[in-house]
Amino acid sequence: MQHRRLGQTGPVTSSLGLGLMGMSDFYGSADEGESIATIYAALDAGVTLLDTGDFYGVGHNESLLGRALAQSSRREQAIVSLKFGALRDPGSGFGGYPPRLARALNLTLVDMTCSGSVTRHVLTGGQFFQDAQIRTLGPNTRLVTLTVGGNDVGFVRDLYLSAARKSDSVTGTLIRQFWSGPPEIDQRNYAKLESELTSLLHTIRTRSPAATVVVATYPTVLPAHGTCPQLRLSNAEAALMRQVESKLATVTRKAARNGGAKIVDMNALGAKHHACSKSPWTKGWGPIAGSPFHPTLAGAQATADAITAAITPR
Repeated sequence: MQHRRLGQTGPVTSSLGLGLMGMSDFYGSADEGESIATIYAALDAGVTLLDTGDFYGVGHNESLLGRALAQSSRREQAIVSLKFGALRDPGSGFGGYPPRLARALNLTLVDMTCSGSVTRHVLTGGQFFQDAQIRTLGPNTRLVTLTVGGNDVGFVRDLYLSAARKSDSVTGTLIRQFWSGPPEIDQRNYAKLESELTSLLHTIRTRSPAATVVVATYPTVLPAHGTCPQLRLSNAEAALMRQVESKLATVTRKAARNGGAKIVDMNALGAKHHACSKSPWTKGWGPIAGSPFHPTLAGAQATADAITAAITPR
């Protein structure tokens, strides 16, 4: 095995390295036993450079390598190359604000983000057989951030279905056949959302009395008037969903005040960064795998920045 020095004064490594990304992500499922055996085989062959990243499998890859090296007699010869800077959420998207916020504040992150969750899932669990998301909080927790409620009132669901039913795909055909359209605003249970969110915030305060609790409203999706091709909504659909969005923000603010939380109002801060704008903080219509009508990378960063500013002493 040939070796070379990294830079002029860096460590000497094998010329060939082993990339570990596929052991955790991107190329389908992987067997942990085979992955660890591959790492051992590489070390036995004289490969000393092992390449990983904190965003491979949202931390799984680093943990896998740690378990492998902890059991290896060649642990001291390994040189770990760690990629960094690309921040992912637990849903495997390169987008959420929690990892960006934790990085900015130098905090250890326990990210319980879960796409599709409603307020009661945070408090009692039940989504995809998961336990309550609140279970991770304790007396030593110092910061809790929360963005929830949109799924309770069908906000993103109805944006997506309204746009998708215009498609000529099988999905569009099925939606047109079986979905009667978005319910009116008075058919959405905002009172229940307000009650459950307020109760959730009181429970957070009980579990983590020393924590700063921040509620961030959803970044603005719809423009103040009209629609645009990015939304794939008619004027009537956009007008209805604009009302849903506005009331969701209003109820979220009220619950945050009643629950004693700080409010970071991304709905107001992002008013000029809607999905139709030149610098959007939210996405418009697109494939479901691309998380349509969710924050863009710029929106996630803007949310992290706004929370940082809100909790940083001046």
